[in-house]
Amino acid sequence: MHPATAKWYDRRDSVFIEFYVADSKDVKVTFDKAKFGFSCLGGTDSVKHENEIDLFEAVDENECKHKRTDRSVLCYLRKAQPGKAWPRLTKEKAKLSWLSVDFNNWKDWEDDSEEEMGNFDQLSDMMNNIGGDEDLPDLDGADDDDSADSDDEKMPDLE
Repeated sequence: MHPATAKWYDRRDSVFIEFYVADSKDVKVTFDKAKFGFSCLGGTDSVKHENEIDLFEAVDENECKHKRTDRSVLCYLRKAQPGKAWPRLTKEKAKLSWLSVDFNNWKDWEDDSEEEMGNFDQLSDMMNNIGGDEDLPDLDGADDDDSADSDDEKMPDLE
């Protein structure tokens, strides 16, 4: 048995864990208030993968779900206390070699507020309304390949 490689990320009301097991079969996912279990057979040689996690905080096991694809199994864990950030997935601070943070999906949502997001949208609209290339000044022959700087000298040939 091997633990499956996984990445996780935090959201305001939930936590996502994705187990990267190609061609998984016999997927079993167990949700408990403080524990989470995953097992499956994966790959062409049907290697048995098994992971068990003591979770950082409690989850609502009745609202948790999982979805299998050909390349992975994505698990959705609904937090029992929405709005509370999880600095890590596990109760213990131990580093698990098979688990890492999914930085592509991670958001520092604690700093977000609806007002700040509205301000960002206004800034984005303002940036989009600024003129395009036609508003750029002419840079006096910057595109001319035959223009030479006064300090340009011919380099000697390499021997």
